[in-house]
Amino acid sequence: MIMDVMEDDTLDVRDDHNHNYCASLSARVVSSSPATDGMTAPEPLSLPGEKPGCRRGPVFTDGQGLKNLKDSNCAGNKVREPHNPAPSSAVEGKFTVDSPSKFLLNAMAVEDYRKNHWPNLEKAIDRLLVHNPTDHISVSYAQIYSYVYKCVCQQHSEMLYNDLIIKVTAHLQQVSTHLEASPPGNVIENFNSALTQYTSSLQCIVPVFMYLNKFYIESKLNRDLKKDLMKLFSDYVAEKHLETLMPLLIEAHSMPFQVQPSTMASVVKGLYSLRPEWANLAPALFSGFIPQINPPAVESQLSDYAAYDKKLQMELSMNGFPRGDQSLKRASNES
Repeated sequence: MIMDVMEDDTLDVRDDHNHNYCASLSARVVSSSPATDGMTAPEPLSLPGEKPGCRRGPVFTDGQGLKNLKDSNCAGNKVREPHNPAPSSAVEGKFTVDSPSKFLLNAMAVEDYRKNHWPNLEKAIDRLLVHNPTDHISVSYAQIYSYVYKCVCQQHSEMLYNDLIIKVTAHLQQVSTHLEASPPGNVIENFNSALTQYTSSLQCIVPVFMYLNKFYIESKLNRDLKKDLMKLFSDYVAEKHLETLMPLLIEAHSMPFQVQPSTMASVVKGLYSLRPEWANLAPALFSGFIPQINPPAVESQLSDYAAYDKKLQMELSMNGFPRGDQSLKRASNES
């Protein structure tokens, strides 16, 4: 039997001799499917053990299309609680991890980092990397530290660290290209200038990124920011020019004052600090500037030490460094 869909909700209740309330329900049919709007609905079929025409409770449809019925008036019907279709994130007034509001806030924070925080930090890093150590630059270290602090607090530590590494790497690649164009006679001086400027820049960069170093690099990566940045110089500058630089240093060391002693000491000590194993490439060179780099002297090699000293004195004499006029020595008092 087909019932017509009525605009108003009416219920004609009749009572049988067993006092079972049976009804002829004519109600507006509301369907979630647009295809059933405006169509007539068939009369619901009776369930096993249910009297025909008994009044039913509300009908709930779960995800598998099963009907969960709840009837407290018809005898013999099993009562099943309806499935709650509303997820926890859809409850009004609740703020969950997967809610759209949190994703929107994260997207806004990332956009703010890309448009405001990192561009300002990038400009400051550029100034610190290219400035002359003896020149004064107008950089607000408090402002840089404030940007870094906000980035870490907004959980952008990984992005900030990666951007910093990419920025410094790009700068060092330009330094390496500049050294490749240097004539052989200026390689040592230019390398020393690049190393001195870079280490001076790190003395400013590392402190302002202290918050990032403490709460991300040290705690999560188990590394240190200064060591990571120095390793970049070792990988992208020193290692690429080591084959050219080392013979020039050995030659300059064999001819005193061909290169300023302060420059020689700075370059050799700098290479040793970057990678101590590079001292094995030229032990005589590094031992002249790094104390206690050679193994301890042993008595059985005293004659070898004396022969080396004599050879060094002869080389100095042949290169224009005489021992002096021995006739000017004061004669010993004879008794």
